Amino acid sequence: MRKRLVLLLPCLIPLTGITAQQKTYCNPINVDYGYCPIPNFVTQGKHRATADPTITLFKGDYYLFSTNQWGYWWSHDMLQWHFVPRKFLKPWHHVYDELCAPATVVLGDSLLVIGSTYSKNFPLWMSKNPRIDSWKEAVDSFQAGAWDPAFFADDDGRLYLYHGSSNEFPVYGQEVDRKTLQPIGERRSLIRLNDTLHGWERFGEHNDNTFLKPFIEGAWMNKHNGLYYLQYGAPGTEFSGYGDGVYVSKQPLGPFTYQSHNPFSYKPGGFARGAGHGATYQDTYGNWWHVSTIVIGTKNNFERRIGIWPAGFDKDDVLFCNTAYGDYPHYLPAAAAAKSLFTGWMLLNYNKPVQVSSTYGAYAPNNAVDENIKTYWSAATGNKGEWIQTDLGQLSTIHAVQINYADQDATIMGKQPGLYHQYKLYSSTDGRTWKLLTDKSRNTTDVPHDYIPLATPVQARYIKMENVHMPSGKFAISGLRVFGLGKGSVPDTVKEFIALRGNSERRNAWLKWQSSNNATGYTIYTGPAADKLYTSIMVYGNNEYYFSAMEKDQPYYFCIEPFNENGVGKRTTVIKVE
Repeated sequence: MRKRLVLLLPCLIPLTGITAQQKTYCNPINVDYGYCPIPNFVTQGKHRATADPTITLFKGDYYLFSTNQWGYWWSHDMLQWHFVPRKFLKPWHHVYDELCAPATVVLGDSLLVIGSTYSKNFPLWMSKNPRIDSWKEAVDSFQAGAWDPAFFADDDGRLYLYHGSSNEFPVYGQEVDRKTLQPIGERRSLIRLNDTLHGWERFGEHNDNTFLKPFIEGAWMNKHNGLYYLQYGAPGTEFSGYGDGVYVSKQPLGPFTYQSHNPFSYKPGGFARGAGHGATYQDTYGNWWHVSTIVIGTKNNFERRIGIWPAGFDKDDVLFCNTAYGDYPHYLPAAAAAKSLFTGWMLLNYNKPVQVSSTYGAYAPNNAVDENIKTYWSAATGNKGEWIQTDLGQLSTIHAVQINYADQDATIMGKQPGLYHQYKLYSSTDGRTWKLLTDKSRNTTDVPHDYIPLATPVQARYIKMENVHMPSGKFAISGLRVFGLGKGSVPDTVKEFIALRGNSERRNAWLKWQSSNNATGYTIYTGPAADKLYTSIMVYGNNEYYFSAMEKDQPYYFCIEPFNENGVGKRTTVIKVE
């Protein structure tokens, strides 16, 4: 079938005329993430962890590989993911990283995969039917010795490798022989970080760059309209500002030019933060997506998850990724995408009252509704009957619920089969009479970020979740998130929005605005031109933001919009800051 290439622009008009085929999803994506297998990474508590994802379309299916999962997932629709257990490394490799930051590529009728290594004894694997564990060695020992590798098969039949993960060395590129599947010639130095110019590349949660040089890692390559887009992650996977940047060239090995819109994938605010070290790919309809790493970093710096965001190229061939309201429910297109995939369903219970059956230590109930994935409520036990109840504050139309479990006193390491969550979800209009909303008391699947879209919306003020079974540890929730629409009005347009940029530090700006009495939060949009406001930042409970991701020698354009449980207010007029 002929593919249609469409743009997923960051326009936040809810979709109309959605067909019955349309489905919704919510980040972090709900797959059965394995537990961290590395002993010195779990000294503060055993926990689930993965990162560095790639999604590759192969024979009509999507294949998701990521770090330390002892296998991979496949899906036919990007919604239902099926895990295939598989260990690719051999006993003599003596590493815990059972494929760290894996690379994939489609060559002919085969899917190839390899993990990160500085050695030259890792096999390069291939499969004609990766829906099952059916793999053989394409090469016994791949001679590149590449950490954070990425393959790129050009349309002229040539194959390339990109790699690097360091706060000292660059991203390298090298051609690979299609017949021998071994590198050809010397590797080339392609791109380095330059945090003196690029504010977002500075190390630290606030890009303060005071104690370590930033890391460049996670290479990826796409070709579009004859141009090569070399993507990379920075400045560190531990931070909310972890993003992906891009350089562009007319040749696969450069020279490369820094794109004016960077980072192109960026999500420093909201519940699910971070959008770095990922991969850009097309779905079966030709729509572009970007899959990347979401940071939690509570029990270990490398406690992470996976997010999928709409992406695209604009009329000027600028690569962008739309993360606006990116951890709220979004549609997956049944065919060509509309201008926005955001459902328009709003978060209904941000910082609203919570009641619970019990509380363990300092893991307070309201941590489950504070829109911070790093904090969580924990019950005193993991027993059947422990419960949590959230009050939406008003009768609302509920379209979906997302349940984000936290790992408190888990005992598992690595990937284990047979894990499952069981619970019941109730709704009520008065907090006294309850109706069963979802019964998963017989569920047999592992759903650490379960997402429940309702076939028919319900009217309710209260949602209650009752535990039946935990796979390990106590009943703990980092986010019980209820989505839909309230009965009130959207907030008015923000007033007195200003952006202050000094002469002494051009990479930073202080954004300030007048608080709105009925706004839950605000979404800031910025970019290098008035028609390229592709960067979005979600801010809850505040009327200022210190933006430290700017280019030193580039003007910026800004606007802001308020939102609450009833919808999104109008944006302000775009302002320019020299």
